Parts: sequence; C-alpha cells; structure tokens
Amino acid sequence: MTLQGIARVFEIPFMQDYVNGHAYVWPVSEMTHYLGMSFIMGFIGTLDLRILGFFKGLPIGSLRPFVPLAVIGFCANVFTGLVFMTGTPQHPIFYIDNLSFQLKMAALLLAAINLVIFRVTGLEHAVYATPANADAPTGAKVVAVVSLVCWCIVILGGRLLMYNDTLLYSLGL
Repeated sequence: MTLQGIARVFEIPFMQDYVNGHAYVWPVSEMTHYLGMSFIMGFIGTLDLRILGFFKGLPIGSLRPFVPLAVIGFCANVFTGLVFMTGTPQHPIFYIDNLSFQLKMAALLLAAINLVIFRVTGLEHAVYATPANADAPTGAKVVAVVSLVCWCIVILGGRLLMYNDTLLYSLGL
C-alpha cells in the first residue's frame, strides 16, 4: 500500500468537518495529548529509571500500580492522535508523508515490540520481584534503555511535525 493509500484510510470527512468546525476541539486534544504523554513518561519513565538503578530505595513492584495510568495516557494519545490525523485541514497525508511522523511511528512500534519482549520473556515478573536496594536483571535494563529512547523519539517526532521541511533540509533530503 502506498502512502497515499494509507492516508485515504484516515480521511474521514465528518471528523475533519467536526474538528475544523469547532474551535475548542484542537486545543483540547492537544492538552489531552500532552497530558497523556506526561502520564506515559512520568510513570513508565520512572519505572525505567528505577530498573536502571535510580531510586534504589524503592522496590520496583511499588511502581506497578501506576502502569494502568500510563495505559490510560497511551489510550488518550491514540484517540487524540487520530483526531489530529483525521481532522487536519491538510488531510492525513500531511502526517503520513511527514518524516517526523514516520520516525515517531517507528519508535512507537519499537516501543510496542520492546513491551512484548518485557512481558513474554519473564522479565516483567523478575523486575516486579526486585526488592529495594537491589538491581534489576541486565535484560530488563536493556529493555528500560530502549523504552526511554523510544519514548524520547516519540516526543521529539511529535514536536518536529510542524518543522518537516526544516528537518528534511538539515538531513539533506
């Protein structure tokens, strides 16, 4: 499927009309998107840092109750991201054809694969069993680094969306 074909999937005229016809939708969606990303980085970022050895006085398992809040933040970001993509006056191709967006989606895919690795390999169980003042398994530390890098790229990609031409120019593309 071509980029144009992918963009056509996200062309939803009533959404574009609704978003562009109601001045509050875009700014409320942006605020919700930022809040969702704050939940993800705040809760998952803290968990990743603890896995890496920061905040050693804290048992890693004590952070587990906050993970559902990060999931709520992620769901909010998926919803608002779809609002942005389907509601933009430039049509979804603005995002689909945008290098920053492509990098953001690639990092998001890598973060999802990383999460699957964390859950399927048994690292999750080992990590949450790590007591205070103890080190997480080495494999979990690798997963934590990948997670932090991916989420930073997701944020950077989102922030650079409006500067695609500048990004392409600086990369010589």
